[in-house]
Amino acid sequence: MEAVWRTNVGAEPDCRAAGDELLARYRQPHRVYHGLRHLVWVVRHVQSLAAEPSVDIADPGATVAAAFYHDAVYEPTGTANEARSADIAVADLSALNWNPARCARVAELVRATVEHRAGDDVDAAVLCDADLAVLATDPADYGAYVNGVRREYAHVDDDRWRTGRGAVLRSFVGRTQIYATDAAQQRWEARARANVAAELAALGVSARVGGDGAISP
Repeated sequence: MEAVWRTNVGAEPDCRAAGDELLARYRQPHRVYHGLRHLVWVVRHVQSLAAEPSVDIADPGATVAAAFYHDAVYEPTGTANEARSADIAVADLSALNWNPARCARVAELVRATVEHRAGDDVDAAVLCDADLAVLATDPADYGAYVNGVRREYAHVDDDRWRTGRGAVLRSFVGRTQIYATDAAQQRWEARARANVAAELAALGVSARVGGDGAISP
């Protein structure tokens, strides 16, 4: 991860210090799923998707930087995690002499992970798809992911968990496609839909789209 950080963000001592501080956030004890392992995989998936010939990414470096910052703030009881993460990205990258427009672009990409809807923005699509790649893991890893998020939401009782988790899962299966890039669709779409359907069934929740109080993926 250090090499990826140096390549995409900067190699000067101040850059490395900012990277160390950011990684410390991902090591916070309340993060069971949304920790360092999740960060590593999102960054790797961004790099992998960006290398696909069918993906016309505009700024790979900014997209990787956004991957590093996308969960800089992760508080299960919070309602503005992505906005606060975007603010940290701008503050850090500005201090590291990134161009203001590029800092703003990184923040825009981070904020795209609120609903994981990228529209025609290819760079945002790559980041959102990378963040949702976990939905397409094998059953054992998917189960570990769900258990990790449930532990992060231990303050939520079972009824609220079922309602909130069901809402976010239905929001994904209700889309024409979960993944925005062709590459991610080919790799992950079928498996992700199978995993989500199985989790909805285990929750005893209908796949019908609708409902409020969605719980983070």
